Amino acid sequence: MLCLLLSGCFLVPHKIDVQQGNYIDQTMLSRLKVGMNKSQVRYVLGTPLITDPFHPERWDYTYLHQPKGKLAEHKRVTVVFDDEERLARVEGDVPGAPEVKSGANRAPAANDQKGS
Repeated sequence: MLCLLLSGCFLVPHKIDVQQGNYIDQTMLSRLKVGMNKSQVRYVLGTPLITDPFHPERWDYTYLHQPKGKLAEHKRVTVVFDDEERLARVEGDVPGAPEVKSGANRAPAANDQKGS
């Protein structure tokens, strides 16, 4: 009985690998081209994890990887469309994203404040 009680002190709980969100790599981003419509972007990147009803021109893709409960990778990619629902720019943690040359089509970001 004592062995059974002592063996409980040395047991380590099993922690699983957790992957959440949309995994987006450099290959996927390189297939994006400014001017693509929403359907084409969805085909390349998949359905966005977050679509804001107040900013329909903005799609957010988030990816989280936690092997054995420890954060190893956390990426965020934001896709912004212009008024004609065409890809205007891509922002986020993955380098090499396509961007519009001019800032004329800039859509408001979530942290932009209005009226200040």
